Amino acid sequence: MASVLVVEDDPVIRAALIEVLTGHGYAVKTAHQGFEALREVTQSPPDIVVLDLGLPDLDGLDVLRMIRGVSRVPVLVATARDDDTEIIRLLNAGADDYMVKPFSGGQLAARLAAVLRRSGPVTQDPDRQPVVQVGDLRIDPPARTAHLAGRELALTRREFDLLAYLAAHADQVMSRKRILAEVWQQPYLEDQTVDVHLSALRRKLGEKASDPRYLHTVRGIGIKLVASSS
Repeated sequence: MASVLVVEDDPVIRAALIEVLTGHGYAVKTAHQGFEALREVTQSPPDIVVLDLGLPDLDGLDVLRMIRGVSRVPVLVATARDDDTEIIRLLNAGADDYMVKPFSGGQLAARLAAVLRRSGPVTQDPDRQPVVQVGDLRIDPPARTAHLAGRELALTRREFDLLAYLAAHADQVMSRKRILAEVWQQPYLEDQTVDVHLSALRRKLGEKASDPRYLHTVRGIGIKLVASSS
C-alpha cells in the first residue's frame, strides 16, 4: 500500500482527499502547514506528496524547494495557478507533476498512480541499466546517483531520469517529444517541460547552453549528451 502525505490547510478539502485516497487504497497522512510537512517528509517519509500551494505559514513553492533539499520523494502539486510561468516555476523547483484545481478525487488518484509508476523500481534492474561513464560524468541507475569528477550531483528525481536517459543514448539526438514520451511517459506535455529540467541540469553540471560540454541542443531537432567532448 503506497503512502501519501496530503499537505492542505483547508479542513474540508483535507477530509475529502483523505476519504477518496483511502478509498483508492492509499495510506494517507496529512499536514496543514509547510513546516509540519517538512517534518513528516524527513521523519516518516511517504511514497508521494500532494502539496497545496496556499499554506498559512509558508508559500507552497518554498515548501517544494525545501522538500527537494532533503528528499527525492515524488511531489504532485495541487494549484489554482494555471498560467505557464507558474507551471514552469513549479517544474523548475522539482515538482514531478501538477493538477490545476478544481479536480475530482478520481483524477487525483489516477495521476498519483501514474507518478508512482514513473518513479517506481523500473530503473533498479542492474542488468537493464548498467553504470554509464561519460568523461568525468558517472551515472549509476540502480543506485540512482550521478557523480561529476567524483562529486555527487544533487539531482531531483526527474533531473536524474533525464540525465540517465540521455546518457544511455549518448551521442544520439533525442527529440523533446520522444523524451516526454519515454522519460515523462506523458507525450502531451509541453516541450518547455524538458527545457526547464535541461536548464537545471546544465547549472548542476557547471555548463551553459552557449558553451556546453555534455548537454548539446541541436536546433530544430532535439538534445544529445555528447560522450566525446573535448
